[in-house]
Amino acid sequence: MTPNSGLAKFLRFIGILFMSLTAGFTVLGGAGTSCAALFPKNWDSMAPLAPYQWLYILYVVVTVAIGILGIRAVVLLVKGAPNAYKTALTALLAGTLVGVIHVATSRALRGSSMPVDAVVGTTVITLVIFLLFRIPGVWQGVDYTKAPKKEKKTSGGASAILLAGLCWTIQYLMAGTHTWGGVNYADAFNTGMTVSGILLALLGAGLLANGCHALRARPNPPKRAARRFPFHHFIFQLSSGGSSTRRCTFIAQPNKPQ
Repeated sequence: MTPNSGLAKFLRFIGILFMSLTAGFTVLGGAGTSCAALFPKNWDSMAPLAPYQWLYILYVVVTVAIGILGIRAVVLLVKGAPNAYKTALTALLAGTLVGVIHVATSRALRGSSMPVDAVVGTTVITLVIFLLFRIPGVWQGVDYTKAPKKEKKTSGGASAILLAGLCWTIQYLMAGTHTWGGVNYADAFNTGMTVSGILLALLGAGLLANGCHALRARPNPPKRAARRFPFHHFIFQLSSGGSSTRRCTFIAQPNKPQ
């Protein structure tokens, strides 16, 4: 597999796409846990967490930090930076470890761990994808440092648009686990999510347009000059080699400058 092959480009795009989704889920998941961390006594299902409020505040801070690290990893992957893969793997491993502990704690204290389960599940899938990338034959083509520059803009644009869609729909995706007394608390940051989604969508559209324009404006490869014989004609000379012997010789003369 070569870096410019269609399969390599597709796999790089899938990696950036899943890493973007994971980073977005992680940041939003950490922010969403703030309700249970700061006001556990406001809901009967969260009341058992009150004695461990400090722990859930810690979950919020660490999870948001991991999500921000994931966003940084996406930026580095798009740029093709040398430390991009290492940063992505660090964020995924940390997210998986903290997420599993968070799930286990919530199930033990209140009998449920949603929506953390969805965040952890997405993180694990993305981690498996990135570990598979390191298979020698696969990494030879997927290596993000060898990606063409024009490809990076389209991948970054698609990632930004994906995150915009997540900002606009997260309140509906999480409504089932964040609705109490008929109020959907996942919609608490509606204005912030809407504005963030618009900015991300504009950024993504700009990157996609720029990348597509660069692909269309790609110059045609130079035509190879026709090969010419270095001599333009031969002079046939008939010479005598004595009274009874004659021989023919060809004298090649080079092209004269115009």
